Amino acid sequence: MILQFINIDDYSKNKPFISLFVILQKKTQNHTMKKLVFTAAILISCFSFKLADAQIHISLGLNINNQPAWGPVGYDHAEFYYMPDIGVYYNVVMHKYIYFDRGVWVHANALPPRYANFDLYHGYKVVINERKPWLNDRVYRVKYAGFRGRRDQVVIRDSRDAKYRNHWSGR
Repeated sequence: MILQFINIDDYSKNKPFISLFVILQKKTQNHTMKKLVFTAAILISCFSFKLADAQIHISLGLNINNQPAWGPVGYDHAEFYYMPDIGVYYNVVMHKYIYFDRGVWVHANALPPRYANFDLYHGYKVVINERKPWLNDRVYRVKYAGFRGRRDQVVIRDSRDAKYRNHWSGR
C-alpha cells in the first residue's frame, strides 16, 4: 500500500521496480477483499461465541432438576453439598459422593459401607458452590462443625414448592 504514494515517474528507468509495483497493486486489491472477508468472519464468530456463552451461563445458573430429593430446599443452584455429620461431599451435577479413604479422595456413586446407616434425608447438608471443595476440607470441617447432629433441615422431597416438582429422583 505504501508504494501507491510514490511517484512512479521518478522510478521509470527501474523496470523491475515498476513490475513489483503492479504486482503489489494487484495483491493489494485481493488483499483488501481478503481483509473484508476475514473481518466479517471474525465478527460473525464473535457473535456466535457470545451467544454460546450466554447459553452456557443460563444452563449453569439453575440446576434444581439435578438436585436429589434429599437435598436442602432454597437453592436454585448447588454444585456441592457438604455433610458435616460424616465429612462427605456430594457433587450435585455428577451425582457422585466424594470422601477421604486411605489417604485419597474417592469419587463414587454410593457412600462407603461405613456410612451405610447414614440418613441422607435427615442429615444436615451445606451447599458449597466452589470448585473442588474437598481440597479445603479442613476449613469446612471447622466452619460447619456446629451443624453436626442437626436434623431440622427441610429437604426437596418434603417441599410443596412447584419449582421442585421435576428434581432428580436418584439417590
